[in-house]
Amino acid sequence: MDSRSYQDHFFKKAKTSGYRSRSAFKLIELNSKFKFLKNSIKLLDVGSFPGGWSQVAAKTIKNGKILSIDKKKIEEIKDVKFIMGDFLEKKSKTSIIEYFNSNIDVILSDMASNTTGNKSLDCIRTNQLCLDILDFSKQTLSTKGVVVSKLFMGEDFEEIKIRAKKYFKKIDFFKPNSSRDESRETYIHCSGLST
Repeated sequence: MDSRSYQDHFFKKAKTSGYRSRSAFKLIELNSKFKFLKNSIKLLDVGSFPGGWSQVAAKTIKNGKILSIDKKKIEEIKDVKFIMGDFLEKKSKTSIIEYFNSNIDVILSDMASNTTGNKSLDCIRTNQLCLDILDFSKQTLSTKGVVVSKLFMGEDFEEIKIRAKKYFKKIDFFKPNSSRDESRETYIHCSGLST
């Protein structure tokens, strides 16, 4: 099976499984490897449109509290509260903190900046989003909390690694099979805040 038909396979699988996006399988693979979706947790899904990751979280987590945020409105998902807004704005961060009213257990981000056609610039912008997620998690995550965030392999990859190691006891990188072969995307999994 060549790369293109392999990707079509995930697209079709998403449709037949009732997921809104093929990226749902990325989260399924990440959770299968790191096992961070557990019952009764508080989970934040940043950059959640069209809702594939929130769907997976809602199906997996029982008695939890799930909040998703995006600049684009997503159709309602059972057991998921949605905030329409820009995560980078202070008022959005305040709304997130007020909603949970205590530390968050898992922060997910599949955010990527809008593409400009300049691969280097796109990489820098998306990786800045990852750094923003790491900084936010330092303030809001529970001690044993987990962050999973998209990033692109590029010149500022080292900066992410250094910051993550400063904030967390354990970090791993993982590229899911459902990620396109030609894509430079990978995911960072961070666990256990350093005190």
